Amino acid sequence: MTYTERLDLTERGGWVPARLTPETGQLLADSGVVEVRPEAFDPTHWQVRALTKVGAVRIAGVEMSIAPKIPIGRLFFLLGYAADPTRGWRVEDEPVDAGAHKGVVPALAHVFERLADRALRQGLLQGYHAVEDALPIVRGRIRTADQMRRRHGIPLPMEVGYDEFSTDIPENQLLLAGADRLLRLPGVPVPVRHRLLRLRTRLAEVSRLVPGRPLPRWQPNRLNVHYQAPCRFAELILNGISVEHRRGDVRIDGFLFDLAKVFEDFVCTALSEALRPYGGRCRTQARHYLDEAGDVLLKPDLVHYADDGTPLAVADAKYKAVRPEGYPEADLYQMLAYCTALGLSVGHLIYAKGNEPQARHMVRGAGTMIIQHALELDEDPSRILRAVERIAGCLGSGNKP
Repeated sequence: MTYTERLDLTERGGWVPARLTPETGQLLADSGVVEVRPEAFDPTHWQVRALTKVGAVRIAGVEMSIAPKIPIGRLFFLLGYAADPTRGWRVEDEPVDAGAHKGVVPALAHVFERLADRALRQGLLQGYHAVEDALPIVRGRIRTADQMRRRHGIPLPMEVGYDEFSTDIPENQLLLAGADRLLRLPGVPVPVRHRLLRLRTRLAEVSRLVPGRPLPRWQPNRLNVHYQAPCRFAELILNGISVEHRRGDVRIDGFLFDLAKVFEDFVCTALSEALRPYGGRCRTQARHYLDEAGDVLLKPDLVHYADDGTPLAVADAKYKAVRPEGYPEADLYQMLAYCTALGLSVGHLIYAKGNEPQARHMVRGAGTMIIQHALELDEDPSRILRAVERIAGCLGSGNKP
């Protein structure tokens, strides 16, 4: 009997048949990456459906490629804008074509390699970094405490610390770590893999990051302008999106984007930028409480405050499939709680797509209006941003319905 070793799925797509052992089917179900259900007539026949995570993973010997419903290029626009609203993943001369590859992982590797290659065309960035060493001569400053603790009065070698000018700096370390991580992922096209290997060779003098430790910190400045996009992209690859862990007894290896989180980050960043002309300040995931005792915590995605801290507007991003008959009612109850706790008469729900561009609900007996907006992510990025600006105008217009 031949069991399924690879599944090609689409985010929130239809059910796909698979032949799995009961143990493998249960492990897929426990992973939280996909939804599975057994067929009644045969314990080796299963149905598998993707949720909101896209990318490539290997679970219990089954390799799964999950494609987003939106174009790959649009996904990378959302990611890039959330990371840097002023530039995204663009470089000075032209944008990187994320849509040249169909799958998430191939496109991810392609974009990163192109950005890193363009950054390194000007030569490896150099800078000062702190070095601690034991030397036969004094260089920099003597680390007296370490000298006493390690040498017990022996004068040489000397424990010293000094700043060295080299290529072994955080920016290059991030690029090397990003290339290493991508080379371990399944589904990277052979030509892109070869270019990543060449990139890694160019960074041969750079030290590798220690797994489990925080990523090195770097600061954008005029000297590393050409490095900023690939460094942010490397952080995206290394910081919480790559999956290599256990969920209960399930081993998960691969790389996933949670589109619900991607959409939330984009909306909060883009809306905060669009609200700047209206003054005040925006905070994401601000902590508020529904009850006087402070037992019921509320964390709306974005709150727009006046300079004195008074809440002016509240918005929540909702990336989910919309029912044929309308928006989910539970979201309305949640937004009503936000408006009640913040003392606002209007609340805003922002969806990834919808059956109508806008819906308004006046809550009976409360004097609260809840407005539901929809962003069509299949549109050109400029049109998406204009739609966000219109929503910001609704939030910033004195909260008038």
